[in-house]
Amino acid sequence: MPVNAVGRFIPEELGGRKLVPFKGAFKSKPSGYKGRTKISYHKPGKSKIKRSIEDAIKATGLKSGMTISFHHQLRNGDWIINMVMDKIAKMGIRNLTLGSRALFPVHKPLIDHIKKGVITRIESSMNGPVGAAVGQGAMLPNLAVLRSHGGRGRAIQADDLHIDVTFLGASEADELGNCNGVHGKSAFGPLGPAWVDYQFADKVVIITDNLVPYPATPISIPGTHVDYVVQIDALGDPGGILFGTTQITRSPARLLIADYVVEFLRSSELLKDGFSFQAGAGGISLAVTKFLGDYMRDENITGSFAVGGSTKFVTDMLEEGTIRKVLDAQCFDTTAINSLRDNPDHQEISSDIFGNPHTKGCVTHVIDAAFLGATEVDTDFNVNVVTHSDGMLLHGIGGHADAAAGAKITFIAMPLFRKRIPVIRDKVTTVVAPGETIDVVVTERGIAINPRRKDLIKKLKDRKDLPITTIKKLKQEAEDLCGKPEPPQLTDEIVAYVEYRDGTVIDTIKKVKA
Repeated sequence: MPVNAVGRFIPEELGGRKLVPFKGAFKSKPSGYKGRTKISYHKPGKSKIKRSIEDAIKATGLKSGMTISFHHQLRNGDWIINMVMDKIAKMGIRNLTLGSRALFPVHKPLIDHIKKGVITRIESSMNGPVGAAVGQGAMLPNLAVLRSHGGRGRAIQADDLHIDVTFLGASEADELGNCNGVHGKSAFGPLGPAWVDYQFADKVVIITDNLVPYPATPISIPGTHVDYVVQIDALGDPGGILFGTTQITRSPARLLIADYVVEFLRSSELLKDGFSFQAGAGGISLAVTKFLGDYMRDENITGSFAVGGSTKFVTDMLEEGTIRKVLDAQCFDTTAINSLRDNPDHQEISSDIFGNPHTKGCVTHVIDAAFLGATEVDTDFNVNVVTHSDGMLLHGIGGHADAAAGAKITFIAMPLFRKRIPVIRDKVTTVVAPGETIDVVVTERGIAINPRRKDLIKKLKDRKDLPITTIKKLKQEAEDLCGKPEPPQLTDEIVAYVEYRDGTVIDTIKKVKA
């Protein structure tokens, strides 16, 4: 069994698929061509509108053994996946691959479809019960595949994940399928993350609760790629977009972490006019964004752009002129949704543009700084964001690996321990972002710089007000306070594997012991 570049054993083949072990963040070069879709057309006078989801499913010709996809812009407020899967199950269709962008706790009913054989493979990020069920060996006969946002875009374009039918929710659409996500009662923000789906799927179904006269504008997804349109009563609960931490932390320790990040940036010489960054939605990341905006405003620094999931803290910077542009693949609050709708300098982008490494214009490759979190970091700076320290699969990758690889400085901002469990380990449970792409780990008790970054070590050597230390000393301090953590109790059975953004395999996920 070959060992990859982060020291993980990767089988040569899993589930009938030949695997290529991870070689390094930029060692695998792309080849071949992007996937092709079937040519089709819309005959004048023929309606695309179907009376029900069931009618649309029938019209697509969906059959057992195919692959379907959805976007995840409504996050934990999404009702579409459950509605569509329930109809598919009742129609007797089985053995499907679910290639959704991400799954959330609201999608817990999918577990029943897994048990009944409706879903037999999942190639999607998984937050919550579905991930937990897969990690505990739920009756999923084929291995799950986890990808970053950019990695998913790459996989679809390369035809590694071929989508037969995609079902895409839109908060506004017209009879030809032109649609967007910024108008209507269920407005959620950018549809950009679904662009790769509509461009490469064989059949495209738009589901909306706001059918308007032609033309629906702005056009995020054009009707030229849409086969059918279905109107329903409600896409879901827009309040579910706020799933996870979308409030700035109030913890003094975590506010200190955010302050350390900004102070570190001040010494890095990157924090000047033209500065760009990847924003996040966690409590610490929100605090970093706020403190960063305050500092840039006070020092009259104008940044070039922010990218990532946008929030009020980012759009406030845009409105006041602290940054010039926002490139947005996802909105995390209503202020950000309204900004995307109303401000021409707030631009939606696709997952492909955001983080696909096999393109010629990947945004994450031109950012100065990324502020990211982690469930675990190890002494080689490898990062885990998908499993907890007990091995439970509970989180998605999101854009983590994409931003980490491209930023000039990638920060992991996190507390030294959670619930008396140290976060820094000898080896993380699951490697998602390789240590070569992580530059600085910031905790409330110290800051560790990756030894690879001798330039940063040199620049920070005179900052006596920052607690610069080593990753091993941070690990030891955590263990002195909390004790050495127990390793996760895992079997030898592999239930999923993690693709790095370039399509190589960076790690496997094993079943948690009952």
